[in-house]
Amino acid sequence: MLNARSVLVTGSNRGIGLELVRQLVGQSKKPEWIFATCRDPKGPRAQDLKNLADKHQSVKIIPMDTNDPSSVKAAAAQVTEKLQGAGLNLLINNAGIVKPGCLESETAEDMSEVYKTNVIGPMIVSQAFLPLLRKASQESPQKGMSCSKAAIVNMSSEAGSITNLLVFDLGHVLGYRCSKAALNMLTRCQSLEYAKDEILCIALHPGWVQTDMGDSAQGQAPLTVDDSVQAMLKTLGHLSEKDSGTFLNWEGETLPW
Repeated sequence: MLNARSVLVTGSNRGIGLELVRQLVGQSKKPEWIFATCRDPKGPRAQDLKNLADKHQSVKIIPMDTNDPSSVKAAAAQVTEKLQGAGLNLLINNAGIVKPGCLESETAEDMSEVYKTNVIGPMIVSQAFLPLLRKASQESPQKGMSCSKAAIVNMSSEAGSITNLLVFDLGHVLGYRCSKAALNMLTRCQSLEYAKDEILCIALHPGWVQTDMGDSAQGQAPLTVDDSVQAMLKTLGHLSEKDSGTFLNWEGETLPW
């Protein structure tokens, strides 16, 4: 069972990110700190998150634009201050975007924007919060690795599997696919580099989920956000060092790269 004292979720004002925060506060052993980050906490798109934070003291809304290194740095400083000397157990790099585009119509601008959010964002966020993750790992009495101790979870997609290319017939979404394949490589590199710190790193496919993003593809997404997040949190609770560096779906099944 997931039992992290502190969790940070990027892109938490809607979709999967918001549901992760909602279900984390609903757990019997809920985290002491849930840092919910989004670009514009004061804007109308963050209203649901604000309502949730008003009801739960453990939810701290932190402004962070994952595309902006200075914003990421400022958020890391804020989180460090709130943790008062404690480390960060679980970082969930959830913020991501998709833009329509097939092979013939994909533009350099769209490809760059998607790549910046989906790959470079998780990289700089992980770099900024690494000292806090290391601290959590060092201070934990637990042996081995777990998401309750210290972990980076990169929200990936089976659409980026070079073997499977989930629903290619329904949409090329080229930038998205390429970015998720790159994010998978980032995850593998992180898992190798941070093994010595006992920080678990995985790429997680949440399923094709009924969110604004999921429903933007042609056809109806088969999985509700509630079911996806419930299964993902269960999966995260079971992970150990043998899973670090793997690509899993919401139910914990291994996916091919």
